[in-house]
Amino acid sequence: MKFPDPLIRARLIKRYKRFLSDHELEDGSIVTAHCANTGTMLGLTEPGAETWLSPARNPERNLRFSWEMIRATPGKSGLVGIHTAHPNGIVAEAIAAGRVAELAGYDNIRREVRYGKNSRIDLLLEKDDAAPCYVEVKNVHLRRHGELAEFPDAVTARGAKHLRELATVAEDGARAVMLYLVQRADCSSFALAGDIDPDYATAFADARRRGVEALCYACRLSTREITLERSLTIDFSLDD
Repeated sequence: MKFPDPLIRARLIKRYKRFLSDHELEDGSIVTAHCANTGTMLGLTEPGAETWLSPARNPERNLRFSWEMIRATPGKSGLVGIHTAHPNGIVAEAIAAGRVAELAGYDNIRREVRYGKNSRIDLLLEKDDAAPCYVEVKNVHLRRHGELAEFPDAVTARGAKHLRELATVAEDGARAVMLYLVQRADCSSFALAGDIDPDYATAFADARRRGVEALCYACRLSTREITLERSLTIDFSLDD
């Protein structure tokens, strides 16, 4: 996923009211940017941290900028993508390019398809001689211990609902996949943050037992683009 316009470097002042964030641009001016993230963003809201903003293309939009990334640690690998609207597109692009081996061979990719009880699947993969594959994508940016990525960073009843919907799909004979996309390059493995949301961890273990597959991929990030890069090992110990 390439950014359509050059990102703008800034410094974080604060995040507030969940969807708002103030940043200081390099010329010293202060701007308010949209924060497209419903989580707590644990560890990613330190005042003074380097941030990267995208300019709005619609001149009539109330907020002229969107918050895209923050540099959590020094160096190129320290960039973290916080915009939760991007993962579906990043994953769809990677599947179409054949970069997700586990999801290769499908002829068609559809997005936001209705299924279950008032739900929409992020990606529906189809081909004539196989059952459809339902793929739910979750954005991951939490890192608390070493190189371990974790999800979720807040209680997510909606996320648990998605797992239950996927489990029903799997039991009905389709393929169901939960794909966690880590929008950071400094992690080597993934696990659920069961201490943050025990109900989600329980729903995940139940979904796995009912046939839902789990995948995790990390991204390569720059101020020009974000691309799916490599798979991460998943710690399934909570399933035991």
